[in-house]
Amino acid sequence: MDDNIYQTFTEAFGPPSFEQKVQNHMRYYLNQYADEVIQDRLGSIFGMKRGLSREPKVLFASHLDEVGFMVIQITSKGFIRFQTLGGWSPSVLPAQRVEIMTQSGKCIPGVIGSVPPHLLAEEKKGKGPDMNSMFIDIGAQSEEEVRAWGITIGDPIAPISPYTPMMGGKRILAKAWDNRFGCGLIIELLRSLKGTRLPNTLYAGATVQEEAGLRGAITSANLIKPDVFFAVDVGPAGDTPGIPDAFGEIGKGVLIRIYDRSMITHPQVRDFLLDIAESEQIPYQFFISKGATDAGMVHLSGEGVPSAAIGICGRYIHSHSTIVDREDIEAAEVFAKAIAKKLDKSTMDSFLRY
Repeated sequence: MDDNIYQTFTEAFGPPSFEQKVQNHMRYYLNQYADEVIQDRLGSIFGMKRGLSREPKVLFASHLDEVGFMVIQITSKGFIRFQTLGGWSPSVLPAQRVEIMTQSGKCIPGVIGSVPPHLLAEEKKGKGPDMNSMFIDIGAQSEEEVRAWGITIGDPIAPISPYTPMMGGKRILAKAWDNRFGCGLIIELLRSLKGTRLPNTLYAGATVQEEAGLRGAITSANLIKPDVFFAVDVGPAGDTPGIPDAFGEIGKGVLIRIYDRSMITHPQVRDFLLDIAESEQIPYQFFISKGATDAGMVHLSGEGVPSAAIGICGRYIHSHSTIVDREDIEAAEVFAKAIAKKLDKSTMDSFLRY
């Protein structure tokens, strides 16, 4: 695991539809390790690695975007009203730092406003925050001053949270692990395979606008037309107090997602993944989720694409601060490499026999 790569990706600014900075980092690395770099018209980007056979076409995809916000109103006193981009819980937002990117590329810091307990009306004390009443304070005194600083309606907003290794060395705190973990893994995968002749043609990269509805997955599938697909993503850890009997524990290995609201994992693909994990002695855990991944769209493309979602779990995803486990990331890197090296045409054909 290369901390520099993961820090570069997690700290990059990139809400849905505003992933250009993350895409630039991805392109930089892909140009070093891929035989060819391709991109769709929305901004999803992939490196292609030629193997011993043109078939099957194997696609690994992370997503470039993180959950964020958009400016929708500037008040007369210089406060910013905002719209969420992706799924947020109101409870994690008050008093958190954010930055607004202007059209010139300048990032302006601010904080999501919250009413101190001293000023709350009696009927609101003890109740959760209301998303519709929230605002961002950038220190401006008027609407005119906000506009003079370059902020306008439609500008994107992202959390501020530095990459922070935690005590003990095993766990790392950062924003946007969902899904800059996947971006980093894609690069580590291609780097680890440099000089290796695969029994397939490998495409590995990242989609746009996953958090806004799996949108980049559709255009990416149309571009590449994969024979088999693996979404590389982060699931919510269920190992903290107050979450009984939930799936996902950090430090317990790779996630193999077998069901979510967008897809039931293809049984032959599931068995293939289990065989690899067990033969390679890679720690793994099953995962069931109420969410969705890009696999939910890709598996419905063309005539149908055998697909699976793999990855790791993180605590407090879709917030400013997510914790992941270093050993989980390392296990996922080994897992992805083993999948890419073993997936030949006969394996692909076995997915299609019932």
